[in-house]
Amino acid sequence: MQRLICHVDMDAFFVSVEELFDPSLKGKPVVVGGRANQRGVVAAASYAARKFGVHSAMPLRTAGQLCPHAIFVEGHPERYREYSKKVFAILSRFSPLVEMASIDEAYLDLTGTERLHGPPLKAGHLLHEAIRGGTGLRCSLGLAVSRLVAKVSSDQAKPNGVLYIVPGREARFLAPLDVRKIPGVGKKTEASLHKLGIRKVGDLAGLEEAFLAAHFGKWGLALAGKARGADAGGWFDTEVGEAEDPKSISHEHTFNEDTVERNQLETALLKLSEMVAKRLREHRLYARTIQLKLRDEDFFTITRASTLDHATQLDGEIAGAVVGLFRQAWNGAKPIRLLGVHAGALQAVEGQMNLLEEPKKARLREAFRSVDHIRNRFGVQSVSFAKTLKTGIRERVHDNPYDLPGKTADSKRTNEP
Repeated sequence: MQRLICHVDMDAFFVSVEELFDPSLKGKPVVVGGRANQRGVVAAASYAARKFGVHSAMPLRTAGQLCPHAIFVEGHPERYREYSKKVFAILSRFSPLVEMASIDEAYLDLTGTERLHGPPLKAGHLLHEAIRGGTGLRCSLGLAVSRLVAKVSSDQAKPNGVLYIVPGREARFLAPLDVRKIPGVGKKTEASLHKLGIRKVGDLAGLEEAFLAAHFGKWGLALAGKARGADAGGWFDTEVGEAEDPKSISHEHTFNEDTVERNQLETALLKLSEMVAKRLREHRLYARTIQLKLRDEDFFTITRASTLDHATQLDGEIAGAVVGLFRQAWNGAKPIRLLGVHAGALQAVEGQMNLLEEPKKARLREAFRSVDHIRNRFGVQSVSFAKTLKTGIRERVHDNPYDLPGKTADSKRTNEP
């Protein structure tokens, strides 16, 4: 039976959802992620804004300079979660094996579904229309025998297209594309490949594995496989729907203006700790190591870490550790540009606790989980400690929800009390 993988990529997802709620935005240059005068990055740009060079991950202020007449929208993460789940419900009608790789893209394993949906291209068009009809949103689909080629083909199908790569034609399809089109090849790898005279995927496919291994180690061997269209390491190590726990959880905040106001900085750390603790509870994980990230006005960055005597997922314990690190690391002289809170050494159990303290902490965890449920439904600002209400720190629009279907923690730890 021929394997068939489908990659679904929602077109300008955040912008498209905003247009559903405000049709006056349609056809206009729209930027989602914050205001034009804020620090931070673009989460999504409409196709009208992209004509001016605006793209995702670009600094908001740069986007404002390139397209000053654009409409800047801070975004509504709760809406994006809602529509992501609507997309998942539609995908699940086409295959039991669905994985939301991010809030706006998914993989389906359509192997063996031809009797239900027809041959690959017909199935792709049926799915394409189902998403459009069920959500009002547009998407691009790629179909191929591997996850890698399916992902690349959906990118080539944008916007609003369907592209099927016939089995056996993978290398021919990839050959004329820039090496940057291979998922996992970033700016540094691209620059290294260019130095070796490798600019197209076809150039890469023509090299000996030994040569690539000598220059890039194991990643070189993976690149050799990817150039042929194989799911060779890095990004594609798992099957569709196979879940993995996060290795760490972190949140950062860049201030609109550098500040030396200690109360403002420590309050920001409390809010970031709140957000990290929420993610830990959602994944049903506990952190043993808490790390502070601090960047000053000169972009000098320092990190400080503390190992706790027990693992935790409680806001107060994380905040206490990171504020302590902050007071040791910062002397109050240089204005601060960015703060971050990072939880590492994650584990599925809390570990040995003081028997007298455990009942109290169990009640706290249960209370916080109820609060988390409200935040997931109405946004992180809906319930917060009084001291952190005015920090201005929000969910980043482009952050993935913790409960991406096919990636949920609950499915792996259903016996946890």
